[in-house]
Amino acid sequence: MDSLQLIEMLELSPIISAVHDAQFNDALASPCEIVFLLEGDVMTVGEKIAAAHKNEKLLFVHIDLMKGIGKDKCGVQFLANLGADGIISTRALLIKNAKEIGILAVQRYFALDSQGLESIREMIVSAKPDLVEIMPGVIEKVIKKFANDKIPVIAGGLLETKAEVTAALNSGALAVSTGKKELWYI
Repeated sequence: MDSLQLIEMLELSPIISAVHDAQFNDALASPCEIVFLLEGDVMTVGEKIAAAHKNEKLLFVHIDLMKGIGKDKCGVQFLANLGADGIISTRALLIKNAKEIGILAVQRYFALDSQGLESIREMIVSAKPDLVEIMPGVIEKVIKKFANDKIPVIAGGLLETKAEVTAALNSGALAVSTGKKELWYI
């Protein structure tokens, strides 16, 4: 899958299940087509990738949060070899590695202050991720600031109501990622 196909998928189904181990099976049973795996380790990540694919889901692995997987190009290659559809990372070098290897890359940013927003823009230009996840996703002002750039925005974090999901999407986010199971069904 390439980034254009991913964007088309998210336009039709913009809710992403963002899960820890305890919610993984719930995400597989949900209508969400994409799962962000936010917890795991080198011993079980392959099983999770296979289970997601068996359930016709795309699986993005948050490499920064995986135990026992190197936070380097070899770690990204390892996940690609296991069949991960993409990675999530806050690290520009890992995003660049994913692009070189040929898997999708979501770069996650935390919008904390005005200076940080400028840093985000610089890092986006440098790393060139397929998608950008801005957190927390309830900050419409921040979403609007980046939604007009060439790289689509995913709003993530602190989204707890349908109104917040709608506000994020109306602010220009292509999709939202949420661990709140009730929102996977809207």
